[in-house]
Amino acid sequence: MTKLIRITNRDNVAVALHPVEAGETISLDGLSVTAIEAIPQGHKIALSPIEEGGAVIKYGYPIGHATAPIQAGAWVHTHNAKTNLSGEEEYSYQPAVPTVEPVAPETFQGFRRKDGRAAVRNEIWIIPTVGCVNDVATKLARDNQDLVSGSIEGLYAFPHPYGCSQTGADHAQTRKLLAALAHHPNAGAVLVLSLGCENLQPDQFLAELGDFDPDRIKFLICQDVEDEFAAGRALLEECAAFAGQFHREPIPVSELVIGMKCGGSDGLSGVTANPTVGVFSDMMIARGGSTVLTEVPEMFGAEGMLLNRCVSKEVFDKATHMLNGFKDYFISHHETVYENPSPGNKKGGITTLEDKSCGCVQKGGTAPISDVIGYGDRVTTHGLNMLYGPGNDLVSATAMTAAGAHIVLFTTGRGTPFGAPAPTVKISSNSQLAGKKSGWIDFDAGPIADGEPIAQTAQRLFDRVIEIASGSPSKAEEMGFRGIAIFKDGVTL
Repeated sequence: MTKLIRITNRDNVAVALHPVEAGETISLDGLSVTAIEAIPQGHKIALSPIEEGGAVIKYGYPIGHATAPIQAGAWVHTHNAKTNLSGEEEYSYQPAVPTVEPVAPETFQGFRRKDGRAAVRNEIWIIPTVGCVNDVATKLARDNQDLVSGSIEGLYAFPHPYGCSQTGADHAQTRKLLAALAHHPNAGAVLVLSLGCENLQPDQFLAELGDFDPDRIKFLICQDVEDEFAAGRALLEECAAFAGQFHREPIPVSELVIGMKCGGSDGLSGVTANPTVGVFSDMMIARGGSTVLTEVPEMFGAEGMLLNRCVSKEVFDKATHMLNGFKDYFISHHETVYENPSPGNKKGGITTLEDKSCGCVQKGGTAPISDVIGYGDRVTTHGLNMLYGPGNDLVSATAMTAAGAHIVLFTTGRGTPFGAPAPTVKISSNSQLAGKKSGWIDFDAGPIADGEPIAQTAQRLFDRVIEIASGSPSKAEEMGFRGIAIFKDGVTL
């Protein structure tokens, strides 16, 4: 059994693929290291002495510095290592844009919308414009499940607490995010539900929505009708009649947009699950498809893995503006840029934000970065897209759905049950989690720790994504777990 992995030959630490006992001697890459203390799975062991202030190197990059002298064989973690990060940085563009060898795309069984877009689900969505009508939306979805028949695969409401008592950027973000969700191709039809007196007025929403098919998107203002449930039922029947026209047919995978997210990460996430998603992303892009990478705070410290892959100086400038803009967001709220990782991350072996970030961006693979898009914007460029959004699981998964992601791949070392509006596929970094939480986990990348080649794991994942795109439900879908969360920054009136 291989117990340690040295990710690059520049690293002065290795990661424990399995627990290492104190006194155990392990040979690795021509080195021999004896553990002077127990090293938990996912945690780091020093391969050579590191002086106080010296760089701790993992993934070939500094992930922090030693706060005390570290002996070879010692456990390297929060008790003896610390971040190097501070505030904004100056970045220079030194392009190293990789080439991608094209591959003929396979097909999945999806839905072709009237505007030509592809979809992987044919559902009816109820989108409240304000939190005041959340319960109405939820009851409408619950009471009208008989409309789910034929090719219609679900009827769902997406409650949220916003749409009123918001000003400025917050109000604009809510409006933009909800309009983007209404345009999502997985929704065969949409009922937009308003109260009538909220800040987010129907005319504002229509202006944000832009061009739309009135047969596909219906509107109900609850204060304007005597019985909102009867009126809602009538409109949902119209939605069902429209959505029921669509049926699955072969569509090239080049038309898929796949979101990539991690949460509840552990020390193996950047070794097993995230690199698997990275190879998957490269496979998608080689076939002409699109992937979306977000969680901007979890790019801090890993910029060297990303920025020079931007296809142009214009895209590079958008990326650096996004990165420093998010750092300024922290600083403007009097928060430290490096206030991360979470307690669960640390328990799983992640020591600093750089450690977390370098593992996180493995999901971006090696392909060129084709575009950088804002919160609530939709993907318009094929290839790897960077999306402005926080690390929060629900907020970022919602933003990826709004960007047009048909499916969200979610890697995790600790596990989580949530689901975004798009099918959310949970990928475990370790097989223990996959066994313990089989009701949560869709795919196990843990066999990599036991020697399975990443390319083989990625091919298994690619095949599974095609199955899910063709109608196989994710575990979160089976449980009916779906929700949205909207990014908020300003005051509440």
